[in-house]
Amino acid sequence: MKTRQCFNCGAHEGMRHFEGRGETISVKGMERRVDDLSGWECQQCHEVEWDPDTDSAERYGQASDELVIAARQMIGTEMKRIRRKLHLTQKEAVQLLSGGGHNAFSRYERGEVLPPKALMLLMRLLDRYPHLLADAKVLGEGADLRGGFNPIEHKEHEVLGTS
Repeated sequence: MKTRQCFNCGAHEGMRHFEGRGETISVKGMERRVDDLSGWECQQCHEVEWDPDTDSAERYGQASDELVIAARQMIGTEMKRIRRKLHLTQKEAVQLLSGGGHNAFSRYERGEVLPPKALMLLMRLLDRYPHLLADAKVLGEGADLRGGFNPIEHKEHEVLGTS
């Protein structure tokens, strides 16, 4: 069995050679399988190095890149569907929901970049509860949002006195 020292964790003879392995890559709930890979794996830290004499690194990298692009496009399609469901233009969506640049939603919807997680969460909430869009518009109209909120007093924050 071929072994060598791991450059990552330093384990002596920690790296063992493998051939013909299949790996499943996962990105945003999507998966892709890449078979017939060869390389080295550390038995201590599980670092993997692909064999330079094979196309393993290229095939693994290409499959990973394809998954990332597919995930961005899937999320972009979802954002576009939600925005249209809410009857918002891209410009209105940017002004109301993200505060990003004027081309932000276009780049998100084309799958060029991933939207911020908070924006995606907000879009999914508005997809589920579209009636909240009216509240979001009212709250977003003024720069000073303090007047729009009524404080709620919680009994667990009251100071207890002694008798």
